[in-house]
Amino acid sequence: MDDSKHQELERYEPDTALTRLIRIPVRIVVLVLVLPVRMVWDLLAAGWHAADRTLLRPLGRGLAWLADTLILTPLSWLFTHVLTPLALAVTWLATALFIWPWIGLWRYVVVPVAKYGVAVPLVWLYGTVLTPLGQGAAWLLGKVGRGAAWLLATLVVAPAGGLWRYALVPAARYGVIVPLVWLYGAVLTPLGRGTAWALDRVWQGTAWVLGGVWKGIAATGRGLGIAVTWLVMTLLVAPASWLYRRVLAPVGREIADAAEVAWRIAGYLSRAVGRGIAWLFRHLIGAPVAWAYRTVCTPLGHFVRDALWAPARRAALEAGRVARGALATARETVRQARRDAWRALVGGTAGARSGEPQGVPARTLGSTTTVPSAAQAPETSLLDEKLVKQG
Repeated sequence: MDDSKHQELERYEPDTALTRLIRIPVRIVVLVLVLPVRMVWDLLAAGWHAADRTLLRPLGRGLAWLADTLILTPLSWLFTHVLTPLALAVTWLATALFIWPWIGLWRYVVVPVAKYGVAVPLVWLYGTVLTPLGQGAAWLLGKVGRGAAWLLATLVVAPAGGLWRYALVPAARYGVIVPLVWLYGAVLTPLGRGTAWALDRVWQGTAWVLGGVWKGIAATGRGLGIAVTWLVMTLLVAPASWLYRRVLAPVGREIADAAEVAWRIAGYLSRAVGRGIAWLFRHLIGAPVAWAYRTVCTPLGHFVRDALWAPARRAALEAGRVARGALATARETVRQARRDAWRALVGGTAGARSGEPQGVPARTLGSTTTVPSAAQAPETSLLDEKLVKQG
């Protein structure tokens, strides 16, 4: 037997008469309480799934398309075609107006002036004037400093060193340090050792007395604690443990199992009720609506499409075609009338042969008038073409 089966048996091990007595009533009561909750839960879940499929998802897709069409696409176009070129133009203008002039001023005015007007004269002044002057002043100060140092060492340092070595050091050594060392070794050290020995003996005696008193108190407290612990375990812990193990744990376990079983049974009942309602809806509403759609709406829609919509569409297409042809003819007529009016105002081509169609020559070698709106004529006339063919 594996561990899971062993744990399952241990779970139902305290199966007493109390648990068998309360099991069926508790399950019935819990089923009565849980069934409405489960049916409301299933109804809300079905409504949520239906609203999600039929309303929320299409609404979300529509809002996304609307946001993309009305906001994102115009903003992208605005950023690409307006803001970016405007920013580039502003950047170039700012660079041309503010940066390039300062760069030119720095490169061609400030740097040459600072270099040839300040730096070069200062370098020359430092190299030719200040450096020799400083070297002379340093040599003079060195001589003066060495003389002052010799005088200071002769008049001050040597007497002070002799006074320190031959007067102050012997006086401090034999007048202060040697007596203090003798006093510490011969008097203070034995006195401190004797005082420490006396204090150690006093502390040991006090600790022995306090230890005996504490042991007595600890023995008395241990006996009292054992008695109190036995009373608490006998009067409180044991009854509470028995009550929890024999009453509360079986009742709680049965209530939890009853709730689980009742939730599962309520799910089966709720599913059966839902299927019954769906069957009634399908046979009372869905089937008549489908029959009306197939037998009435579909033939009526086909009739409207074939008898009304298709002829109207063909008539609209034909009217559009005729209108486009009429507009093209009107445009050609207006263009021809404008061309004829221009020829009438300007005049025909010089040296044109009789019987040949008038046109604008391709080259105007002997003419000073150019007709910009007229089409060019071919290089050779019709008479020249006939002569070429006959010859």
